[in-house]
Amino acid sequence: MQKEITVVMVLYKEKLDLVFRCLENIKNFKIIIVDNAGNISLKKKIEEKFRIYKYILNKKNYGYTIAANQAINQCDTEYILILAADCLISDNNILILLESHKKYNCFITSPTYYDKESKLSYNGGCLPEKNLGTDVLNLEGDVCVETIIDAAILFKKKDIIELGLYDENFFLYFLDFELCRRILKTKKSIIQIFEAKAQHDHGEIKVKNFLKKIFIRNYHFTYDELYYYYKINKHHDKYKDLKKKLPNYIIKIIINFLILRLSQGVYYFSKVAAFYKFNKLLKKNKWNNLILPTRETWQIFKFWAD
Repeated sequence: MQKEITVVMVLYKEKLDLVFRCLENIKNFKIIIVDNAGNISLKKKIEEKFRIYKYILNKKNYGYTIAANQAINQCDTEYILILAADCLISDNNILILLESHKKYNCFITSPTYYDKESKLSYNGGCLPEKNLGTDVLNLEGDVCVETIIDAAILFKKKDIIELGLYDENFFLYFLDFELCRRILKTKKSIIQIFEAKAQHDHGEIKVKNFLKKIFIRNYHFTYDELYYYYKINKHHDKYKDLKKKLPNYIIKIIINFLILRLSQGVYYFSKVAAFYKFNKLLKKNKWNNLILPTRETWQIFKFWAD
């Protein structure tokens, strides 16, 4: 059964011990790794200890979705398991996901996630636009859900190819929501498997510079959120709400930089830069039903957004 599955991992500046812990549990499967940091040293250390089917080094961090699609296209097995480096799942639990997938003939099977203290840390839920909250529900039994985080998800290669892979306009956030939203239109189910267990530690941006970390996280989160709601044609409120706040944000940027509250200044700067980038998308796609700021207004933020 192991020969039916390829495990796909996308890395970006992960710590060696974290990657080793993850790989120790899945070494009986075919593994494809895409490293968005292009770390040759890490590649050598991993390949010295583990048998890696394919190892792709990207010269630039193009984002999670592009890297995941690279790996998916390289897979030659019927099933693919997308696995985050900060998620620990055993061979046996992966096989439970496979058996359940065959049983239900669904699109995705995913494990039940626990933290280091063995407390339930995440359950699949509803789409974010329904605003039903993010409370963790202590469910028992296999459950059909609308969305699931893709820390560990199993699907058929044929299904994901027919769906159109990950949308590469997303960088890191909201991509699993958008993927699940398209899956629901296929009338196939997304099922969280109760007996399949995984430990997920919820990683963070791997950048040493504190200010750069603030900018990168909030910039990509804001842009990906705007883009997600744009795709489902419900972005108007999100867009207009942020647009109203922009003058206040610009004042806060100036004040916080002047009084050397750099983290706050960078935070607001990232939101404005993300808005500018999203604004370019709207213009490119001729969404003229929205009132857009002039190009000159946001020219100062161009070097950050690009």
